[in-house]
Amino acid sequence: MTASIKVDIWSDIACPWCFIGKRRFEKAVAAFDGDVEVEFHSFELAPDTPVDFSGSEVDFLATHKGMPEAQVRQMLDQMTQLAATEGLAYNFDALQHTNTLLAHQALHYAKEHGLQHELKERLLSAYFEQGRHVGRIDDLVELGSEVGLDPAGLRTALESGRYRDAVQADIAQAREYGISGVPFFVVDGKWGVSGAQDPQVFTQVLERAANEGAVR
Repeated sequence: MTASIKVDIWSDIACPWCFIGKRRFEKAVAAFDGDVEVEFHSFELAPDTPVDFSGSEVDFLATHKGMPEAQVRQMLDQMTQLAATEGLAYNFDALQHTNTLLAHQALHYAKEHGLQHELKERLLSAYFEQGRHVGRIDDLVELGSEVGLDPAGLRTALESGRYRDAVQADIAQAREYGISGVPFFVVDGKWGVSGAQDPQVFTQVLERAANEGAVR
């Protein structure tokens, strides 16, 4: 029997490609004849972002990227259309841009309680599709409770900063791997796949990992 394949995924909540990449990777796993163990890791695309950014996503990108507003709007329209092909309903007009450090800490708490995948999905949907705030403790506790996490336990973890070091360790590991953008997938610690690739690309890497595992 082939051993389970471990896939470590570096991504950020505030990353539209990460949600699309997650969907495409899930399609690959569904088509793959084998067991895949997935663990999400923290990555901050814009760590200098304030928790309560006063402005729209257009405002943020125009300032942060130094792009004309018209170009930003066109880019977001294209991203919305692309997301729709993966069954995702992005709503950049409602999106509340925020710092994702606390969200990553919440994901580490969820991992310890066996609900990391559920919270990751919930946070991405809340951020990109529902206009929910994902940078404040109260909002994260509410979203966590929606996937079955203990509200009091999550609040205590976030208020104490218990997982801050774990987040920084993930980011340091990404730096060591040379990861400068997300999503980034590391398969069995050997193969790296950068970006929201087509499902076939992920499937090929999974099959290669399975074949090498069978030889060992």
